[in-house]
Amino acid sequence: MLLYNRLGPSALKARLQAEKFHRRTVSFYKYVNIENPQEFRDELYIAWDQLQCYGRVYVAHEGINAQMSVPEHFIDAFIAYLEIVPALKNVPLKWAVEDDGKSFLKLVVKVRPKIVADGLKDEVFDVTNVGTRLSPIEFHNLAQQEGVIVVDMRNSYESEVGHFERAICPEVRTFREEVELVVEQLQEQKDKKILLYCTGGVRCEKASAWMRHHGFSDVNQLHGGVIAYTHEIKRAGLPSQFIGKNFVFDDRLGERITEDVISHCHQCGKSCDTHVNCAYDPCHKLVIQCDECAEKYAGCCSEECFREFSQLSQRDSLGQSMSEAEAEAKVEAKVEI
Repeated sequence: MLLYNRLGPSALKARLQAEKFHRRTVSFYKYVNIENPQEFRDELYIAWDQLQCYGRVYVAHEGINAQMSVPEHFIDAFIAYLEIVPALKNVPLKWAVEDDGKSFLKLVVKVRPKIVADGLKDEVFDVTNVGTRLSPIEFHNLAQQEGVIVVDMRNSYESEVGHFERAICPEVRTFREEVELVVEQLQEQKDKKILLYCTGGVRCEKASAWMRHHGFSDVNQLHGGVIAYTHEIKRAGLPSQFIGKNFVFDDRLGERITEDVISHCHQCGKSCDTHVNCAYDPCHKLVIQCDECAEKYAGCCSEECFREFSQLSQRDSLGQSMSEAEAEAKVEAKVEI
């Protein structure tokens, strides 16, 4: 049995479109010691492939970080499987807020040095000494109090389309940049109550431990992240303090939390919060683009990329196109949480 996908993008899209059932998107993570990540990875791939699961899963000695698409008729079997795997037992699941069932095209399970690329040396601090985990309601109430500092631990392209109203949103493109920057910028406020949040909670686990290591005395984190917060706030009938869209690392690129549109098209400046990847594969830059500019530039992020894309399309017709494997590798290289 092959333990990886061998279909190209076109075949994968056709397969998904042909499905007669619905899927649900779920994310989860767990910091847990995994003795043999490669063996664990293979076991997961076999089990989830049989359940027709798609998604992107990272496995490391320190744990697992997963975003997945699960067929509705296999959800019970999927959850039952998690419960019989010791490393995954009782793992908290975060189901998508806004879901079209088409978040992923295939199943990718990879062994990585870490489940989040943080650039930190774990041996120099206690990674288990994390901040206080706050329920969504606790976070909601505390975030409104004077003197409390709310920090968005996501990248700037995420916070650009949605964030908590009073949050500090650092201008960074990667998490490894942010953990260092936040500690530096808040040096004079180590005794203040600090609330951290991210998409599902995984980045705050490491960030809170890093801040405590640097002397911050009252570090707290939103347990379950923005996804859990949105579900709980809706159930409680409370107005969301998170406005706009929650960026997600799958083909949806975002889920609507409130009707607020707080960002603008990167090309014309029109009010817009739709993320797209530049259609010119060698670039594949993530930008916010309105419908008019998407049509004008054929989904490219700039006039330069549009020209190159047009020329590449002409070469493609002569059989000189980039291979699907090369294109996929470029897309994968852009994923950074």
